Amino acid sequence: MILVRRELKGKVYTEPFSKGILSRTLIRAELNPSKAYEIANKIESDLIENDISSISTEDIVKRIVDLLEKEDPLIAENYLNWRKIRKTDAPLIILLGGVSGVGTSSISYEISRKLGIESMINTDMIREVMRKIVSKELSPVIHQSSFIAHEALRVAPPPEFDCVLAGFKDHVTTVSVGVEAVIERALTEGISIIIEGVHIVPGFIRKDLMEKDNVLMFVLSLEDEEMHKSRLYSRCSDGWAHRSLQKY
Repeated sequence: MILVRRELKGKVYTEPFSKGILSRTLIRAELNPSKAYEIANKIESDLIENDISSISTEDIVKRIVDLLEKEDPLIAENYLNWRKIRKTDAPLIILLGGVSGVGTSSISYEISRKLGIESMINTDMIREVMRKIVSKELSPVIHQSSFIAHEALRVAPPPEFDCVLAGFKDHVTTVSVGVEAVIERALTEGISIIIEGVHIVPGFIRKDLMEKDNVLMFVLSLEDEEMHKSRLYSRCSDGWAHRSLQKY
């Protein structure tokens, strides 16, 4: 058995070398699965041939990077960047915004898979929890969908304002309180998380949270209007879709 030594907070720990774990790591760095297993197998074979039964994490990383650079320098760079993210003590909080149909859920899944982030939550889920806590009488806007929230406004906006945007702003302002609570909890517990959904809008999350280096916000958009419509048509044609095309 080959043991890999790693130091954590001044203590040295050992764990068995695993080709499977190494292969999955290399796949996250954009190496194709067959090549990833081939390199993992070569690392193991080299260690056995050189009669190495114990190796430090640093030494094995150097061996991996040397092989990856021969294969593709970009993949070697991806691997090192992935390791930097994994080694940081601070959790990574990724906020991904965008309207329905632009691909926030798909991109979130890809990011979580490649960075090894296990926690993901949609802002609609946060809103649903808030609906159970906050009554319709207290906050009618939150009990409507974001795109028809204006119908629940108690006070109509001035004529020069777009009422749909005013309703959306009120909706996002309320849900952002729940989003901030999730961010604060993730920071306290040291849990990396991806929060995605239509309620992630620049300017609505508290400044002190957004100023943290490990809290990142991205907003997706789709410039091609016809392509955006076709995605919504496709979504509504799926058997699992519960929202009609007219809703969109």
